Amino acid sequence: MAFGPQAGLAIVDELAAEPSLRGYHLLPSVRGDLLMKLGRPAEARAEFERASALTRNAAERRLSAERARAAGASAEGDAFSDR
Repeated sequence: MAFGPQAGLAIVDELAAEPSLRGYHLLPSVRGDLLMKLGRPAEARAEFERASALTRNAAERRLSAERARAAGASAEGDAFSDR
């Protein structure tokens, strides 16, 4: 974050290529957070949904699902503002 969300996203994308991290639920959660900061809520929603699907912890699943809903609402709001 010291160099901004785009730089952070590039680092996270490099980490996502690491086979041992493919099932790690916090990676898509971090990606979703960075995408939200970049104003890309539709992409963020997909990442939060992925994070929710990957975790076995019920509280983390609910949190990720809620973040996905919020990102989806933001994406829908952006779609209406573009009209």
